[in-house]
Amino acid sequence: MTGELVPSEQVLEAELVEERALMQRIERAWTGARVVPPVLRSRQALNRAMKDALAWVVRVPFRCGKAVGRGLVIAVRGWRNWVRVGDYRAAAEKSEKLADKFVEIRALTLFRWKVTATVVLVGFLVVTGARLFYGDLVLWAVGGVGAVVLAVAGRAKDGSPGRKTVLGGPRILMWTMDAQVLIDVFRDAKLIGRDETLRLVERPCREGAGWAVTVDLPATRKAADVVRNREELASALAVDEVQLSVERVRGKGGHAGRVALWVADKDPYASPPVRTPLLQVRRWDAWKAVPFGTDARGRQIDLPLVWTSLLIGAIPRQGKTMAERLATAGLVLDPHARLYVADFKSGKDWRAVEQVAHRFMTGDDSEHVLVLLDWLDELVEDVQQRYRRMQHLDDVTCPESKVTPAMSRDRSLGMPITALIVDEVHVALEDRTPVVVQGKRLTAGERVGELLTWLAKKAPAAGVVIVLATQRPDSTTIPSKLRAVLGSRFALRVMDWRDSNIVLGDQMNTRGYDSSRLLPSHKGVGILRPDGETQSGTDVLALTVRTFYMPNDDWRVICERGRALREAEGTLTGQATGRDPLPVRDHAPVAEAGRRSGGRLPEPLVSVARYLGEDLQEREFVPTAELVEALDVEPTMFGKEMGDLGCRPVRQYVHEGEATRRVRGYLTADIRAAIAESA
Repeated sequence: MTGELVPSEQVLEAELVEERALMQRIERAWTGARVVPPVLRSRQALNRAMKDALAWVVRVPFRCGKAVGRGLVIAVRGWRNWVRVGDYRAAAEKSEKLADKFVEIRALTLFRWKVTATVVLVGFLVVTGARLFYGDLVLWAVGGVGAVVLAVAGRAKDGSPGRKTVLGGPRILMWTMDAQVLIDVFRDAKLIGRDETLRLVERPCREGAGWAVTVDLPATRKAADVVRNREELASALAVDEVQLSVERVRGKGGHAGRVALWVADKDPYASPPVRTPLLQVRRWDAWKAVPFGTDARGRQIDLPLVWTSLLIGAIPRQGKTMAERLATAGLVLDPHARLYVADFKSGKDWRAVEQVAHRFMTGDDSEHVLVLLDWLDELVEDVQQRYRRMQHLDDVTCPESKVTPAMSRDRSLGMPITALIVDEVHVALEDRTPVVVQGKRLTAGERVGELLTWLAKKAPAAGVVIVLATQRPDSTTIPSKLRAVLGSRFALRVMDWRDSNIVLGDQMNTRGYDSSRLLPSHKGVGILRPDGETQSGTDVLALTVRTFYMPNDDWRVICERGRALREAEGTLTGQATGRDPLPVRDHAPVAEAGRRSGGRLPEPLVSVARYLGEDLQEREFVPTAELVEALDVEPTMFGKEMGDLGCRPVRQYVHEGEATRRVRGYLTADIRAAIAESA
């Protein structure tokens, strides 16, 4: 304290090893050792083995009784066929010499009856004599040996080699999961040949509310073919395809011909939905995958968001907005996350998030699309500045050109996890309001698509998450360049396989993933193609997920909790504070530019603009006949003057009462563009 040098103790260099990390290393070494039996490699496998052993002990008496009964039936049938000389009689009938052999058959039948009587009598005398010397122990020994012999004779189930299936009535999973019947199922579905067979990797067992089995296909047969032909396999199993889950086993312990099957006892999506577990969480970390839903087996599926982007597509009223809110809920509960929320549905679904959002907007007019353009410009500038700041950070703080958890929580760096959530993004992408960008004339929708594509390419590594939802997943609405760079996809029910492929990716229907086949009654059920690790493994291509249930009341509770967390942490920013104004940039419509020019527009543009007024923004098409009549001009000269100003007539269908006819006219977007250029 006085500034004098004080000798200190020897300083030793050391490395802090967390106990949790050490336990994880030990666990990886134990599970990866080949000498460790598979049943001891995990607690789950050990619990399953113990449950299987207990179930086997409980079932043994009943199975033995059934086997003895079947063996007794087999023995009686065999003896009856032998004593009636069935084999000799069948041969005589086949050779059409039954009448000639009748005397021989009758003599052989009497002889076999005598042999039967002699064996029974001798056996009775032997057992009776032995009982006199050894007591009842002889009876127990004879009964035990007989029961064992009968059980062995009756152990083979229907469908085993050498016997014919005699089961009648409807098929049930109990016997369908028999090994031989399972082979017949694959053969009936034409997934393996008649001379090919399967190899059971894991025997059929109960897992949750269904049966699970893992099989190896014959050589040259691919698991991808089984996944693609899931419907045929479900038909052979006599179950609905929603009850059948088929996955290729990949990574360690898997190969291209290994398939994991799980067959539910009933429709797994018929039960009431499960409420989101985030209701029980006080706060969340945006770097953790968000609880998104459950698969058919009831396993929770978490959705990773950081370093990726998400596209949600569906027809109306299939749970699209709820799925988007579930992905956003984890970010709401992280006080360090920043939210940009644009609701082009213009409803009440997103109103609750206004109290935590850095930027919030709801509406479906052109002015709202222009506000979104301002946001996108703001985000582009933010991302560019983040990358510039990363260049000057040391390798400890920023090991790569990516935002780390520590960086996102360091306020001095200004790189929080930022999410852009756009509901009904097709409204913005289809907007035809003309804008001028660097001297180039574009529609607002085209500019939105360009900026979203740029952000989806470069922004995830800088900590910006993009979540888009649309009820019009078609190729004309969502540009292919934008779809190609959106990492995670979630497709609820759509109209046909083309729309499903637009959301999930090209040719996904040929791989067995087609959301148009989902049932209308399965609200919130969709096909998830994740960009990251899920509970189904890191290499899973896609899986069917039922999203958690989060009504408006629960959503409001989560948003109120998120605001309280931000107020406590001092991280409430933007519009949520009520003080930060919206960014305003030069994206004003060209029609407004024409008005600001003081009306110095050439004819006939000034007359057209004066006649249309506000309709210039609201209408998409104006018939030529309407303009000619309203302006009282000569049609040929009017068309020439409009063409010289860049407005070319087009033909479109218009409704007049109950009739529809095709007329010539002008697109208001072209008129606005001509006004902007003339202004």
